[in-house]
Amino acid sequence: MAKTSGNRPDKNLAGVVHDLEDAPVNSLDAQQRQQDVNDRRRRDNHNHQHKVDMDPSH
Repeated sequence: MAKTSGNRPDKNLAGVVHDLEDAPVNSLDAQQRQQDVNDRRRRDNHNHQHKVDMDPSH
């Protein structure tokens, strides 16, 4: 795990490592985990879309 200058684990990577340590129990569990990843990606993409106004007339 990545260490910061204070010799503490990186907060952003702690959750990722935790998720990778657990193996899905069955196909339903694997599907739900994948859907959770997809939902996070979709939310992140939605939150970072910025429309640029290219019309300088106003």
